[in-house]
Amino acid sequence: MSAGLRSGRPVRSLLLASLLASTLAIAQTPPRPTAKKVPAKRVNELTLAGLRPGRDGATKATSLYHKSSMWPSTKDEQLARVDTCHGQVFTIGLDGDQRIQVLRVARGPQVGDCVFRKPIPWKTGHGLRVGDSTEKVAQLYGEPDSRSPSTKDGQPLELWYYAFDWAGPDVPQVMEVLCTKEKDGEPGRVVEITLAAPSL
Repeated sequence: MSAGLRSGRPVRSLLLASLLASTLAIAQTPPRPTAKKVPAKRVNELTLAGLRPGRDGATKATSLYHKSSMWPSTKDEQLARVDTCHGQVFTIGLDGDQRIQVLRVARGPQVGDCVFRKPIPWKTGHGLRVGDSTEKVAQLYGEPDSRSPSTKDGQPLELWYYAFDWAGPDVPQVMEVLCTKEKDGEPGRVVEITLAAPSL
């Protein structure tokens, strides 16, 4: 047998050993960690219409929105204001010390178009307003803690409930967003926003 043929055997052995070693290395490589499922970001809300339940009082509300345009509603411990140009009602629930406990902006009666009058900025701190889509609610605050059927003035609606107790006791504890239901592929619309210092 020639020297060239004899020298081929060790070469084949080396190649086989190298292939075996690389196969073992691949087999022993730990699998890549799978991406952890990141929980949905939780966002709490502090203000509605520029006021903070549990912190601000009636004095700030009347100075912010002019005392002459805020009036007591049917309840003694409540203030209200109506924007008939844009069809919205803003109510403020107070405790015995005139501290704000509940803020609510809701769709209301609309008289005239008032096209040249700017709407009053009754929105949440993150920018949610009555009339916005439910898609925007989810984008701003994520999925609610619960959704439940509701009605108002005979209209079937859906109540989105957010609990903020996880953010601590010194922030508003609850936000409720009342929405129309999705229909024919169109998202629902916000008809009422409530922000409260205590649990409702």
